[in-house]
Amino acid sequence: MFYKEERLALFIDGANLYAAARSLGFDIDYKRLRDGFAGEGRLMRAFYYTALVEDQEYSPIRPLVDWLDYNGYTMVTKPTKEFTDASGRRKIKGNMDIELAIDVMEMADHVDHILLFSGDGDFRRLVEAVQRKGVRVSVVSTVRSQPPMVADELRRQADNFIELQDLAPFIARQHHHREPSGGGYHEHPGQQSGPTLYDPDDRG
Repeated sequence: MFYKEERLALFIDGANLYAAARSLGFDIDYKRLRDGFAGEGRLMRAFYYTALVEDQEYSPIRPLVDWLDYNGYTMVTKPTKEFTDASGRRKIKGNMDIELAIDVMEMADHVDHILLFSGDGDFRRLVEAVQRKGVRVSVVSTVRSQPPMVADELRRQADNFIELQDLAPFIARQHHHREPSGGGYHEHPGQQSGPTLYDPDDRG
């Protein structure tokens, strides 16, 4: 699936990956994830996309975003939008699809293999467009959740489908007790897995 000299880029749809991992019952250690794929080829970039609630005094995902920013990830964030749905419920929407698609198209001329961490069927045409440029695309998601997190059309379009559950032994967070002092985020990078701040099903 990988060639040692090929140039790789990771594109992580944060909300989608978080929901997929949660449905399989594990948390992701982003240091292990990045280091693991860096060992498979020449990792050019690792992008992480998430929406943030800007006016919250404390955002539970902020420590993760800050840690990723300092540890080799290219962060792409934007403020969420708040709206009220038809039944009067307050919802938060944070769709990063356009940002991700633009970055994939721009990077396609500089890499050989793109890994897309998302099961969103809206990305099928994006994958097809990148493949026409001669770039291989692997999709990382899961069919083992109920319901499956990956859209069938996206899975069929990809050159490879990587089952997230099969990656769990290599990228799952290993739970350790925090040291009572000095146990900051930089000392324990595996401890971060802030929850997403919006429902991935409301991504439209």
